[in-house]
Amino acid sequence: MAPRIGFLGAGLIAHLHAFGLHQSPVPSTFAGVHDPDAARAAEFAAGWGATACDSEDEVLDSCDAVYVCTWTSEHARLVEAACRRGLAVFCEKPLAFDAPRATAMADVVDAAGVVNQVGLVLRHSPAFAYLRRLVQDPDAGRVMSVVFRDDQYIPVQGMYASTWRGDRERAGAGTLLEHSIHDVDILEWILGPIASVSGRAANFHGIDGIEDSVATVFDLAAGGLGVHTTVWHDVVERPSLRRVEVLCERRHLVVEGDWDGPLTWTTTGAEEQVLTGDDLIAACRAEGLDVADPDGDFVRAVVAGEPAWPTLRDAVRPHEIVDAIYRSAADGGTRVDVA
Repeated sequence: MAPRIGFLGAGLIAHLHAFGLHQSPVPSTFAGVHDPDAARAAEFAAGWGATACDSEDEVLDSCDAVYVCTWTSEHARLVEAACRRGLAVFCEKPLAFDAPRATAMADVVDAAGVVNQVGLVLRHSPAFAYLRRLVQDPDAGRVMSVVFRDDQYIPVQGMYASTWRGDRERAGAGTLLEHSIHDVDILEWILGPIASVSGRAANFHGIDGIEDSVATVFDLAAGGLGVHTTVWHDVVERPSLRRVEVLCERRHLVVEGDWDGPLTWTTTGAEEQVLTGDDLIAACRAEGLDVADPDGDFVRAVVAGEPAWPTLRDAVRPHEIVDAIYRSAADGGTRVDVA
């Protein structure tokens, strides 16, 4: 029987997950949706065939699994409410304002024994999955240097319309926590453990507690060095973009798009190679890499009663690294160990 999926929060990210579920070959049905903005919940319900609900409890009582797509400050409370009912839960990132609270959330879902997944969806990205395979290939040699740039217009405007991201009581912090926790997670997933960080932060928009530019130098446990930059600017005409360059001893790799590529690499003694779009997805599938369907994977796990991936527990480590970067920035960029 197709599981009934509820939504808490009806903003852009909820629509993206609804689209992912609609496109997935794994069948599911939409149940209730609730948002503090009743008009937004009604629009979501009309567009996806869900039922607009007057309360969170009404949603939770109508479904088998729930997507928590609210502002960050509400995540813990709603995940706990879902676990009390034994519901499978997909929680958007970041889990919480800091690592201790993220750890407490992971403890709750583990104690409840429910299927759970976190919105670190870049682990399903074909571009990053294949980059990981190429970096970890012994022919590449050791990672020497990484340059990772992530930029996006500040999402209180434009298609995101996430005004809550300008409120530290609801968001917790700015671009590093709210957006680039994705990047921190992917860096370790691809490159192995980060040993230490040194960060600097700036606030150009003047929104209290919401930094919009962070630069971090990090040391890999295996010996390589890296630089990560994340920026929330005002170039609304520019889409959210990531560029990653990895230089190994015998291989140079560049990702220009964080999902479909292109991914370009050159290995000692060989010509440059490029993968993008459908060819990139096909290459990933030929290697048995789990890509491109995080929502379908969640529903598949719900139906089978098996663990989903990545879990809330998987999200604790990137929170620990983000916390360390913030501590470093608050202390003028001092080096902070995170091993």
